[in-house]
Amino acid sequence: MTTTRSTRLGLGAVLASLALVAGCAGAPAAEPAGQQQAVASVALPAATVCDDANESTTSYAPAPGGATVDAIRTRGALRVGVSADTLLMGSRNPLSGQIEGFDIDMLRAVSTAIFGDPNRLQFRVITSAQRLEVLENHEVDLVARTFTINCERWETIAFSAEYLTAGQKVLVTRDSEAQSIEDLEGLGDQRVCAPEGTTTLERLEETYPGVEAVSAPTHTGCLVLFQQGKVDAITGDDTILAGFAAQDPYAKVVGEAFSAEPYGIGVAADQVDLVRFVNGVLDQAKADGTWAASYDRWLGALGTAPAPPVSVYGRVGSP
Repeated sequence: MTTTRSTRLGLGAVLASLALVAGCAGAPAAEPAGQQQAVASVALPAATVCDDANESTTSYAPAPGGATVDAIRTRGALRVGVSADTLLMGSRNPLSGQIEGFDIDMLRAVSTAIFGDPNRLQFRVITSAQRLEVLENHEVDLVARTFTINCERWETIAFSAEYLTAGQKVLVTRDSEAQSIEDLEGLGDQRVCAPEGTTTLERLEETYPGVEAVSAPTHTGCLVLFQQGKVDAITGDDTILAGFAAQDPYAKVVGEAFSAEPYGIGVAADQVDLVRFVNGVLDQAKADGTWAASYDRWLGALGTAPAPPVSVYGRVGSP
């Protein structure tokens, strides 16, 4: 959950990116210093600057898979950290028992690129607070769990290019007069829930002292507290709150987004070759319509699929 920017990708660069996905093993291609590429051009908030060389959403340029991808292919499965209770993004279908959603579709695209099969995923269900830990300890290969790219997280892990831009909003009861989080502050004694280990909770505690911040282990934990009347509202990304509103007819999402949350796929800091491979996969999905089809399927409630987020490359040095 943070920020972004806008650049353009020429047709030749798009085709080069598509070709990289089909590549198997090989040494990572050299990355031109300061190079920036993009799949689409969209107006986005200014990126958060981590240092003189890299913005928070700047990743490593796509390249064919190296030793890490070879090891995953030999293992026969891609180990991924996901949510199983975030409707629309990553949740277990009660009928099929399968975990599905927009985040899962992005991981299925990576599985297809490695194995020629979208179902070679070995799921590890994790909380938001566990996302860094499972990557730092190499317990999973990738994490796709509404994972906001920011500077602090870059200090210990690496990220793919941005694959979805969310925005923080507020969910309240259907009869609430509040139209924003500022309105909740004005009402006084309002309890607002956000999950532990998220930028949402940090922003709530630091920026909105007029409400009482209440934490829960998961997004679903916040929804339970909300339905029990133990909190007055939930704040989170619009992607997540849309799922809550779909589950609870007595809830509604209000106000304009008051943050930009660029989602990336998390990767261990020492597996840059895997980051590069994933970026090639995401660029192909953005260019060939796969991304838009997935957006329409899962996030259509937010409106017509926008242009995919810009992919920005040229990261210098290791995370």
